Amino acid sequence: MDLHIATIAIIAANVLVSLRGFRDGIFFERYKFGIGAIQAGQKERMFTSGFLHVDISHLFFNMFTLYFFADVVINWFGPSKFIIIYVISLVAGSLLALFFHKKEPYYSAVGASGAVTGILYAAILLQPDMQLGLMFIPIPLPAYVLGIAYLLYSIYGMKSRLGNIGHTAHFGGAIGGYVTTLLFKPGLIESDTIMVVLLAIPILILFVLEKMGKI
Repeated sequence: MDLHIATIAIIAANVLVSLRGFRDGIFFERYKFGIGAIQAGQKERMFTSGFLHVDISHLFFNMFTLYFFADVVINWFGPSKFIIIYVISLVAGSLLALFFHKKEPYYSAVGASGAVTGILYAAILLQPDMQLGLMFIPIPLPAYVLGIAYLLYSIYGMKSRLGNIGHTAHFGGAIGGYVTTLLFKPGLIESDTIMVVLLAIPILILFVLEKMGKI
């Protein structure tokens, strides 16, 4: 698969910023997502944190996922809208993390996961019949099944504080990708109503649980 220049540019930005963060702890601490620092006025962290990663494996996994789904979005929308979806998903992930962790001044996070999840969810919405395989599942599954399952797992992760993973940013990114895709292609609401509704279910569940105080 040939990489589009837009995908190469995003991967390059992530690699360069992450490598600087690996070498320079002060740089890493200054630009990571941190609730206390953001509330004190350093709003740029909500964007810059999306280009920092904890280590090479974290960086590789995010960029590898982006590599698989970027072309689907670019083929439908072109590079400009692809980048818009990426950036909106990144910021949406940070906004949701800020909302859910606003009373935790020491909460911090880094990674492109929110932005990449937004691209993944956009790709699933555009091509729900894609077949995706996982290492531990011997047969490919429809993309929409894995997309819904992933967000339900993210809700569980948020609720149980599972592992050192930014489940909230993943979820916020998915919402960003979902909403922006529908804004760019509202015809999907008519042409693929069932899929649009199915992919919205985990989002609705999250906000119902939040209203009930369950998360």
